[in-house]
Amino acid sequence: MPYKHILLTTDFSDAARKAASRSVELARLYEARLTLLHVIEHFPENLPVTMDAREDQDPKSYLMTVARDRVADLAAALGRPDAAQVVIVSHRSARYEIQMFTEEHAVDLIVLGSLPHGLLGSLGSTASGLLSTARCDLMVVRGTEKATAPA
Repeated sequence: MPYKHILLTTDFSDAARKAASRSVELARLYEARLTLLHVIEHFPENLPVTMDAREDQDPKSYLMTVARDRVADLAAALGRPDAAQVVIVSHRSARYEIQMFTEEHAVDLIVLGSLPHGLLGSLGSTASGLLSTARCDLMVVRGTEKATAPA
C-alpha cells in the first residue's frame, strides 16, 4: 500500500539533510503529502546555547521564529515550499511529540536522520524511542559520518 503522508523530522544536522532528500524522493514516488517537523524539546530546561534572543525578547517566540525560518529554508532548498511546515516547542521529548503528531495527523511514514555512534552504529535516542513506539513505518537514514575504531 503506498504511503499517503510522509513526515520528515529534522534537527537541521547533516544526517537530517540526507533524510530530507530521501523523504522528497519518497513523496514524489508515492505522490504523498510531505510534512517537515522540527521539535524544540525540553523547553525551557534545555535552552539552546546558540540562542541569541535579546534581553527584552521572549525566548520561546524567538526560538519559534528562528526554527520556522530554518524549516522554510529547508523546504525551499528541497524544492518543496508547498510542504506543510511545523515547529513544536515542548517541555517533553522530541520522540514523544513526533509520536503524538503522527497519530493526530494520519502519518504513515516517519523519516529521520541518524549518525552512526561507535562501532555498532547505534541509533540516537529519538530514533531508538520511535523504533519501539511508532505506530507507523519508520525510516532511519544513516548519515555519512564514519565511526572510528578505538586506538
